[in-house]
Amino acid sequence: MSLAIEAPTGTDRDVDAFLAAFFADAVARAEAHGPDYRLLWEAARDAADGGKRIRPRLVLAAHDAFTADGRSPDAVRLAGAFELLHTAFLMHDDVIDHDLVRRGEPNVAGRFVLDAGRRGLSPARADEYGRASAILAGDLLIAGAYSVAASLDAPAATRRAVLDVVDGCVFAAAAGEHADVRHSTGVQAEERDILAVIEDKTASYSFSAPLQAGALLAGADPVAVERLGEIGRHLGIAFQLRDDVLGVFGVEQVTGKSAIGDLREGKATLLVAYARSDAAWQAASDGFGRPDLDEPGAERLRAAIESSGARRRVEGRIRLEARLALESIATAALPERLESVLARLVATGIERAR
Repeated sequence: MSLAIEAPTGTDRDVDAFLAAFFADAVARAEAHGPDYRLLWEAARDAADGGKRIRPRLVLAAHDAFTADGRSPDAVRLAGAFELLHTAFLMHDDVIDHDLVRRGEPNVAGRFVLDAGRRGLSPARADEYGRASAILAGDLLIAGAYSVAASLDAPAATRRAVLDVVDGCVFAAAAGEHADVRHSTGVQAEERDILAVIEDKTASYSFSAPLQAGALLAGADPVAVERLGEIGRHLGIAFQLRDDVLGVFGVEQVTGKSAIGDLREGKATLLVAYARSDAAWQAASDGFGRPDLDEPGAERLRAAIESSGARRRVEGRIRLEARLALESIATAALPERLESVLARLVATGIERAR
C-alpha cells in the first residue's frame, strides 16, 4: 500500500529513532537466549525498516492537530507501536499467503528458510522452520506494541482509552484475516462479506485506529474521535479497493507487486464478486485460484472482469467511498490542519498507480 501523505518535519526521524532503540534493546536481550534468537530479532528489525510509516504519520497528524502543547514523547512512542503492529501483521500475512519475499528481499520466513537450507535441512523442514520463525516474530511485535501503549506516561484514563483502540483494531484485524482466508477456500463471498473483511482487516488498523489513538492521546473530545473512526473507515475501504484493482490490473514495475498473484491465490475481491455471474468469467474461471495460473490465463480473467463491468462497478465504489470520506471530513469540525491532511489523502490515494 503506497499512501501519499506528507510527514510533518521530523516525523519519520522521530519514529525511526524510537524503533531503532526498541529493536536495539530487544536484540541485546535476545543475546542471552542464543544466536538464533538474536537472528530472529534482527530479522524482525529489518522487516520494520524501509516502510512508508503511514500509520505513524496518521497518529502524529491527529495528535499534533489536537494538542496545544507540542508533540510529546508519548505520541512518538504510540506512532511506533502502530508500526510494530503493521510489521507484525505483514509477517503473519506472508505466512498465510506462503510468501517468502517482501519488497524484493527475503522476508522473515524466507531468511530462516535460507538459513535452514544452509544447515542442511530438507526443503520441507526448512519451510516449517521459516514459517514458525515468522509467526513468532509477529507475535513478539504484537506483544511489543501492547507493551509500548500500556507504558505511555499519559493519565490512566487516556492510556486505557488508547489501549482500547489498539485492542479493538487487533481484534478486528484478526476477524478480517480469518474471514479472508475462509473466502479463499472456496466459500462464495458476497459484496457485504468482502466489504466487512476490508473494514476489519484494513480500514480499522490502518486508518481509523491510528487517527483515533493519536487524537485521544492529545485529549480530543469523544465526538471528534468517533468521526475520525468514520473517516478512517471510508478511507480504508477506498484504499483497499484501489489495491485490489492494482493487484489485477496494475503495472508490476510500478506497483512492485505481481499482477497475477491475487488471481493465483483466488483472492475474494469485489472485482470477482461482481464478475462471477458473467458468462465470460465462468468460461475463464477454471484458472482462478490455481497456483499454476499463467499469464494467458490471467489475461482471460482480466478480460472477463472488464467485459462484465465489474471493474467499472468497483471504480464507482471507490469514488463513492472517497466522496463519503470527504463529506465526513467536511462535517466533522476537525482542526484545519488535520482536515487538510485527510482531504489530500483522499485525493491522492484513490488515483494512485502503486
